[in-house]
Parts: sequence; C-alpha cells; structure tokens
Amino acid sequence: MFSQQLEKFLSENKNKKIVFTNGCFDILHRGHVTYLAEAKKLGDLLVIGLNSDLSVKRLKGSERPINNEVDRAYVLSQLKSVDFVEVFTEDTPLNLILKIRPKVLVKGGDWKIDQIVGGKEVISFGGNVFSLNFVDGYSTTSTISKIQHI
Repeated sequence: MFSQQLEKFLSENKNKKIVFTNGCFDILHRGHVTYLAEAKKLGDLLVIGLNSDLSVKRLKGSERPINNEVDRAYVLSQLKSVDFVEVFTEDTPLNLILKIRPKVLVKGGDWKIDQIVGGKEVISFGGNVFSLNFVDGYSTTSTISKIQHI
C-alpha cells in the first residue's frame, strides 16, 4: 500500500518533525512554491502526499491531470523545500497521514482548519494543523483557462 521508499524515509527520520501536506500539484505555479516553502518552515522535513492520476480525475474531472503523476512527483521532488513525495490513490490522504503521523499538517489558505482531512487525527496524536496564507491570483484552473483562450 505504501512505497518501500516511504518506509525507509520514515525509518531514517524517526526523530524529525515532519510537516505533511497534500494535493494534485498539476501545473506547478508561484502559489504552490510559496505555500510549500512556508510549510517547510514549520518543521524539519516536508512530505507531500500527491494525488494519483486516477484520484485527480475523480476530483477534478476527466480532462485532468495535465501532467501525469510521475512527472508531477519528479517536479515536486526537485524543489528545495520538499523532502519526500508519496503518491496516493484514494480521494483523500487519510491513510497516508495515519501512516506518517506528522507533527504538523498544513493546507493552503483556501481550506478551513476543520475541513482539513486528517486534522482531528493529527491533533489527537499531539500534532498541529494549519491553514497557510493563500497566494491570490494563482491557480492551476486559471492557468489552464488562460492557455485555452490564447
């Protein structure tokens, strides 16, 4: 269910403060990069749960993702703020959150804390949940719309 790389990463970093976030990250933009850099500042390591291609299709529609999960994971893994990327196939990252047991769970500012999947669970094992500032004017949907109207 989880990759061997994740198992190894967690084993090697047992005493580190892990920050977790998740998303589709289909077309990476300034809003994503700013948000991920802010998330990283909340702990020692930033782990991203990346929606698989099939879960993106279920959540965003049949035309998405634009970039496949292998490419999206690679691009994210090359950001200096990102320490590990794990693709998950479910519609929510709850099982991944329960596996990782992060000390900090974050989402972008367009999410209210009580709506963040895994928030109650992270708090129950002593962690914190944050909704970080949203960078106005940046979204994958608006980027796609601009491209379609060129």
